[in-house]
Amino acid sequence: MKILEVKALAIPDLRVIRFGRFRDSRGYFTEPYRRGDLDKHPETAFFRGISIVQANESWSRAGTIRGLHFQWNPFMGKLVRTLSGRMVDLALDIRKGSPTCGKIIAYDMPAATDREYDEWIWVPPGFAHGNYFPEATQIEYLCSGEYSPGCEGCVSPFAPDLDWSLASADLMKDFRALLQKDPVVSDKDRSAMSLAEWMKDPRSDNFRYSTQSGEPR
Repeated sequence: MKILEVKALAIPDLRVIRFGRFRDSRGYFTEPYRRGDLDKHPETAFFRGISIVQANESWSRAGTIRGLHFQWNPFMGKLVRTLSGRMVDLALDIRKGSPTCGKIIAYDMPAATDREYDEWIWVPPGFAHGNYFPEATQIEYLCSGEYSPGCEGCVSPFAPDLDWSLASADLMKDFRALLQKDPVVSDKDRSAMSLAEWMKDPRSDNFRYSTQSGEPR
């Protein structure tokens, strides 16, 4: 895994890991994930002690919105990348006591086979995760916790009390345009809680901000 760059997003606990491709006349070869490289790289210390225990893949039709999902017992962090199409990843801070609690970011991750790199976004525990898809898209995500029915929650991406101030104006424009086109959304996601409703739920106490790690404690 040739790690080219690790960058923090507007909420610093959200990271993007860019890794290289080895190109020749046939196409390219890449190692999307190698544990040893993540353990040794000086900028991926945030990943130390995290085990990948489950891999998921999804395909979404153009105009689909998913999320915003989260899990406890066990907590689940996600490494997410786009295999084909275009994903805009969404992450909402739900950690009580966090200076960015209630803020959501959007990160544009179009797939391309003609560039020298690909990238993951790391969404740690303590964030509600989702995405929207302007075109038909296939994604992969590696999870640090196994799926646990009964220990999952969802905040609606349409909730009026989300703070989008850290999202770029262009991506917000795209999202609003998608909303005008009758997006494809599951019944579960469409009827999910607002942020305020979730924060009043006793289960929200599973997510409290730790100043030492930035993750739930």
